[in-house]
Amino acid sequence: MFRDQRLGECRQDVLDFLSSRKADERIFEADLLVDRAHLVMLREQGLISGEVCTRIMAALDDLMQAGSQSLGPGEDVHEAIEAYVLAFVGPEGGRMHTGRSRNDEVATCIRLALRAQMLDLMAEQLSLVKTLVRLAGKHIETIIPGFTHTQHAQPTTLAHHLLAHADAAGRDFYRLEDAYVRVNQSPLGAAAFASTGFKIDRQRTGHLLGFDGLVENSMDAVSTRDFILEVLADLSILMVNQSRLAEELVLWSTSEFCYLELDNLYASTSSIMPQKKNPDTAELARGKTGSVLGSLMAALSICKGLPMSYNRDLQEVTPHLWRGLDWARSTVRILDGCVSSLKFNLERMQQCAGAGFSTATEIADSLVRITGMPFRTAHSIVGRIAASGGRPNMAELDLIAREMAGYSASERGFSEADLERALDPKSNVALRANTGGPAPAETQRMIKDRLERIAAGEERLAGRRSRVDRALGDLRAER
Repeated sequence: MFRDQRLGECRQDVLDFLSSRKADERIFEADLLVDRAHLVMLREQGLISGEVCTRIMAALDDLMQAGSQSLGPGEDVHEAIEAYVLAFVGPEGGRMHTGRSRNDEVATCIRLALRAQMLDLMAEQLSLVKTLVRLAGKHIETIIPGFTHTQHAQPTTLAHHLLAHADAAGRDFYRLEDAYVRVNQSPLGAAAFASTGFKIDRQRTGHLLGFDGLVENSMDAVSTRDFILEVLADLSILMVNQSRLAEELVLWSTSEFCYLELDNLYASTSSIMPQKKNPDTAELARGKTGSVLGSLMAALSICKGLPMSYNRDLQEVTPHLWRGLDWARSTVRILDGCVSSLKFNLERMQQCAGAGFSTATEIADSLVRITGMPFRTAHSIVGRIAASGGRPNMAELDLIAREMAGYSASERGFSEADLERALDPKSNVALRANTGGPAPAETQRMIKDRLERIAAGEERLAGRRSRVDRALGDLRAER
């Protein structure tokens, strides 16, 4: 009795260990679409009759209406769907699996479901980029401190700073867009790995499902998950960039900085200290970045030593993909809302713009432009002044210049007005009008250019959605 009970428990343990049903919830609808496309192709190739095809499709339609919760037990969703069809149609329902394997079926379903997620994420990413660029447009003249090594470095503008984050986020969009090309390839028809003896039409099923091409080699088609690794790598880079933005939201909202305030929706009060406003969403954005990086590392580790062709280890990769996508998408949406509702302390930022002698570089540059002295000499002169800790004046400047260069700065035409101009953060910014600099005119040009790029990205994204929606709409209409 005990032995039978233990055997039953072991059998259940094995079934649970092998099962992918929980993760398969994400590909339930994709599986039904893949089934439809395969059926249409089988009918067109004369491999099943029109009558049987219609009956199986009716079963799939019924299941789509009933939802995945109506499926019976099974190791995976594909087995459960086939059991549902057999119960609905009878033995003839088994013709649905003609000329294919679960290997190519699973790979196709993952790509189909991932494609939809990527289209949504790309739209969300573009929204974040647009939020940053539009916010930059409101602060072209807003002078703020610029930092290197988290120390005051040179004055810049809030627009310039926001555009830096926007450009990083834009590259994240382009990486996803590029990866989409490799994701949207059909492995269907590869069967277990060595194709099939039935005369199928892989191009037809790919077209019906809205794919842009085929993963041609049938062994590669079922065994590769490099498209998942690529997407997770892109998500990891995206999250690292988002984490940098989140870190600044945390840092700049502190009492020490006091540059910005988060909207109450994106912050919380302490459970014990009523005066505190904690940037919880930004902190969690940083935390979820580690989780996405972990998903990439786990997927890479699973895939690293697998021989050709299909191996069951690959079942463990897909949950990491869905988790990474969920974390990335929620982070992008939250940061988009958080940034769009920020309140900047412009007066405080303006006051800090010249702190830490951040205009020192411009004094050195001005000395070079006006007096013609070598930059390294000018750098040393200004460095001596900075080390003294006081506000530079012409007398000190002349004295040090004579000591180091053999002549005073004023002798070479450098005036009190030149010094005051070099000390002014706003003048510093205005001078930096080279490509990509913070000068208002150049920043305005960049904003216009970025908005045009966003519009072009939205147009390409709409085109991809339209092609997919049109193909799947036609497929759903097949009877």
